[in-house]
Amino acid sequence: MTLFLVSLALTYIITVYFLTNPLKHTRKFMWRRFMNWFPLGMTYSFLYMGRYNLTVAAVALGALMTKKEFGFIASAGATTYAISLLFVGPLVDKLGGKRGMLLGALGSALMNFGMAGVIFMKLNGTLDVSMGVALAIMYSINMAFQSFGAVSTIKVKSYWFHVRERGTFGAIFGTLISLGVFFAFDWGRAIADAVALEQPATPTTARVILNNLFALDGRTVPALWLIFAIPAGIMVIWALIDVALLKDTPDQAGFDPLDTHDASSDDQPDRKDGYFQLIWRILSNPIILMIGVVEFTSGVLRDGILNWYLLFNKETKLGVDHIVVNWGFWGCVTGIAGGFAAGWISDKLFQSRRAPSAAFMQIIMFATTGIMILCLTLEPVGAAADAAAPGSFGAWLIAARPLIIGICAVTTMMAVIGVHSIMSGTATADFGGKKAAATATGIADAFSKFGSAVQAFVVGILATQSWSYWPMFLFPFTIVGLIFAIRMWTLLPNATRKYLAEVEGKHVGKHTPHVT
Repeated sequence: MTLFLVSLALTYIITVYFLTNPLKHTRKFMWRRFMNWFPLGMTYSFLYMGRYNLTVAAVALGALMTKKEFGFIASAGATTYAISLLFVGPLVDKLGGKRGMLLGALGSALMNFGMAGVIFMKLNGTLDVSMGVALAIMYSINMAFQSFGAVSTIKVKSYWFHVRERGTFGAIFGTLISLGVFFAFDWGRAIADAVALEQPATPTTARVILNNLFALDGRTVPALWLIFAIPAGIMVIWALIDVALLKDTPDQAGFDPLDTHDASSDDQPDRKDGYFQLIWRILSNPIILMIGVVEFTSGVLRDGILNWYLLFNKETKLGVDHIVVNWGFWGCVTGIAGGFAAGWISDKLFQSRRAPSAAFMQIIMFATTGIMILCLTLEPVGAAADAAAPGSFGAWLIAARPLIIGICAVTTMMAVIGVHSIMSGTATADFGGKKAAATATGIADAFSKFGSAVQAFVVGILATQSWSYWPMFLFPFTIVGLIFAIRMWTLLPNATRKYLAEVEGKHVGKHTPHVT
């Protein structure tokens, strides 16, 4: 049922894409652009599956991977991702998004096959080194290849989508992320359940398929390595499809070049920057740095929820069964909602300004994480499970607490994907311009992954003491993100502001210094 609902959501996304055509592109262009972004986007989604499968494996491995070990591996990977982006962004700006995505997908596939090998040897007693150390090294290299994904996607998008269409693409970008969450957690969990030694009397569809492919019956250890091996194989398939269909720019597909009216529209046509010039060009732009701060907070909040809710439920039993079992589905549908809400608000209500959408989403996260703190820290009089009087507020809170926390968790995911899609997926391309889109996105995404690294390390320690510290740590970052989103409220690239004034007769946004 969840797969059917996600398929309906994807169909809706595709329909909205074809119905949203403010620049009146030809039908041929719209179809060719779809054949460009759809395989690129699916590759990016399965890169996510090859990233968050670590969380699925941590839950399935149980005592074989402690919270501290998981936190260390995730933090090492996120740190590597962030550092890699300082080099990957300019590299993709030079090589193009197609080559960047192929490098990312094939490299990540190779590392996922390697991690599958580590798990296989650990479960079969043939691993001579620490599993935690081995996975930390391989997962870090995996995350270095993963860093090609977002910057390559945005690099291609920056040439194919005008600024007035990028709010819609921000929604598409959020959808791709959300699909990746669904693949990682729900498909990953289905794989983990299907390869377990204990099986229900009636085997699941996943069990039947995997049993036919890998002869699972009769094994003495669960084939948990498939949590890594299957995404690796899927990434290889989509990479091959990209080779056949993906084009970096419209003119490579036989169309006229598209003036996107972003920051690059003010550049000299033959301008070519070296690595250090390009990095300085982005790092010296205060707007990109403000986007980076907002992205840092989104990294804390996104992975602070995605990576820990299942482990939180495993230890506290305060999760909601339907949310836990369908964690990827809820991450998917709420992420799609957040991406579309942020894109619609930006393009329809704020003349393609991105910060107002981010600010609204930060307010939502402020409320949800605050409520989670109350649920996990406030103990009403007589609220102990065995002492609360029937019908009292304490008894109600005890009964409702798991549902409240679950709703807050999925709502936070909705809001944070909205922030990430509109800032990293859209604002960076606007202010960096298509010529520097990958570098600008890389810088912002690096901030995001540094945030993820910080939360992975800190929450891994704090949650060992008490799970009440989990939302306490996340809460302040919603305030920081809101402050910087408000500071950016009126900003637009100069070329976008001029375009709106000339074509739509609107005077919007402040004058912003050109990126030089």
